[in-house]
Amino acid sequence: MLRSAFSVPRLAILMSNIVQLVWLVPVLPLIGFLINGLFRKSLSKSLTGIIGSGVILISFIISLLIFFQVKQEGFQPALVRLFDFITVGKLSIPFEFQVDQLSSLFLLIITGVGFLIHVYSTSYMHEEERQHFARYFAYLNLFVFSMLLLVLGSNYVILFIGWEGVGLCSYLLIGFWFKNIEYGNAAKKAFIMNRIGDLGFLIAIFWMISKFGSVGFAEVFSKTSTTSVAVLTGITLLLFVGATGKSAQIPLYTWLPDAMAGPTPVSALIHAATMVTAGIYMIARSNIMYTLAPVTQTVVAVTGVATAIFAATIALKQNDIKKVLAYSTVSQLGYMFLGLGVGAYTGAVFHVMTHAFFKALLFLGAGSVIHAMGGEQDIRKMGGLKKYLPVTQITFLLGCIAIAGIPPFSGFFSKDEILAGAYEKNPVYYVLGVAGALLTAYYMFRLYATTFLGKFRGTHDQEHHLHESPSAITIPLIVLAILSVIGGFVGIPEVFAKNAHALEHFLSPIFAQSKEIQEQHATGSSPELTLMVISVIVALAGAIYGWTRFSKKPELEDATGFRKVLANKWYVDELYDTIIVKPINALGKFLNNVFEKSIIDWIVNGIGRAVQYSSRQVRLIQSGQVGGYVLLMVIGIVILFLVEIFIKQ
Repeated sequence: MLRSAFSVPRLAILMSNIVQLVWLVPVLPLIGFLINGLFRKSLSKSLTGIIGSGVILISFIISLLIFFQVKQEGFQPALVRLFDFITVGKLSIPFEFQVDQLSSLFLLIITGVGFLIHVYSTSYMHEEERQHFARYFAYLNLFVFSMLLLVLGSNYVILFIGWEGVGLCSYLLIGFWFKNIEYGNAAKKAFIMNRIGDLGFLIAIFWMISKFGSVGFAEVFSKTSTTSVAVLTGITLLLFVGATGKSAQIPLYTWLPDAMAGPTPVSALIHAATMVTAGIYMIARSNIMYTLAPVTQTVVAVTGVATAIFAATIALKQNDIKKVLAYSTVSQLGYMFLGLGVGAYTGAVFHVMTHAFFKALLFLGAGSVIHAMGGEQDIRKMGGLKKYLPVTQITFLLGCIAIAGIPPFSGFFSKDEILAGAYEKNPVYYVLGVAGALLTAYYMFRLYATTFLGKFRGTHDQEHHLHESPSAITIPLIVLAILSVIGGFVGIPEVFAKNAHALEHFLSPIFAQSKEIQEQHATGSSPELTLMVISVIVALAGAIYGWTRFSKKPELEDATGFRKVLANKWYVDELYDTIIVKPINALGKFLNNVFEKSIIDWIVNGIGRAVQYSSRQVRLIQSGQVGGYVLLMVIGIVILFLVEIFIKQ
């Protein structure tokens, strides 16, 4: 009977229908959130870690099975309808998941990298009290659930629910140590700045309902060819406003570096596997609308390349190990938006994948360093950690090589695909992109050399306690390092081998319409090999100079002159504080002291006093004398009689 129940044909049938079980992928993290959240005071730390990590592992396994089914030739996008969600008149919005090449790839990134971060957290957060430890894992599970909901939704409303969910979870996790006022302010900053962008997204959804009568991807995209360019430009610009907030682009980028207030694994999850990639996913999903709106594409490309350069200049002079990586993320997101803006959609998604590998590696490596240093994050007080943290050091170095875009590491393939697309669109984009690559290589190897090379500059007590992190921390580092090294081989350029770009072939159904339109307007091929050689030489020059310069003489003094401007992040936060925060606070105080107290309070209190006075006067009628009551009754009858006569006349 046992053999019969699990026979090969039945297993084959189950595998063929695995896509129909896609709802389990987000539901499992949701279950983990509920268990760890509701029973946080009674669960042991080990059981909390097993539940929190286990549900993500099972989701990853299911995602892997789905990916293999989607990868089969001839696979058609599958819609898995769970229930009717909103029905108003002719508008019907189902709670429905869409499984295709793009969503299946993001499922692997979110659950795969997310699982490693969960495992890492079991050790990194072990010093927390039991109920706080469980609360942390509950939030982490909810974060993954929200991101999975975002990428699985078959329409913009379900996507938006997940979009808001990751915003909520970022607030909860950035402000995890909420007793620290500064951390609480960082959480509020992230939440508020994301709400600014989300307003644009929400208006775009209402516009789509008005114009297309639907928010489903298939229905909206099928009507774009008959929609005016002006309408598409308006909708796509509003969607981009949402992406600007969620994916930290100019001018809504300042929340992301402040998000470092949360635990380091949270930083890895936000920067690598969830949240900040949401904007790239949304635009990649909406690629046909952006392709038909060239003005929006230009705005996206210019914003992306400007953000890439601007954030890279700030990273040059940051001394907090996590802040360097945070501005690096902002810069790399700029490259992804550059790719989207020039129509290199596959390159942008490719860079999302490779960036998830090496940025998660770098953040978790930074967490290992901070763990060994007893909480110290200033790289000027580090140095010489290579001999104390051998696994962390070598994996961190591999991450630096990958993000610098040095072949054959993963970042090289994805970054250069974006740069090639940028050159075809406008050579200026390429030049600026290469300049950003130079800065990236320089500041990353400045970070590596200052942290791991030279002499140790911390205290004697810190040096005495230096040791490599436990296996729950180092194993995720090793796995991510391997992925950072080999992850780029799924996208080998055509210049090296024909039909070797497996990722482009896999994602081709998603971007087929956009590619067809782009080919109609193509102006010729770019000298791809030459462009690669130039970018590699530039990246190597930046890396070598950063290594040699800071391994011998690290910057230990505070920056002066223009360097101080970079160290203070171009004073953008101060500018926002001056032109936005302080005027709003002043307006609030004015409204409170003048308008509320002098006018609103006067009206409210005046009504109360009037009611009290009227009540005191009316109560005099209640004299208790029967004769008075009879008189009032007679007067009332007379008045009613006169009114009736008046009406009849």
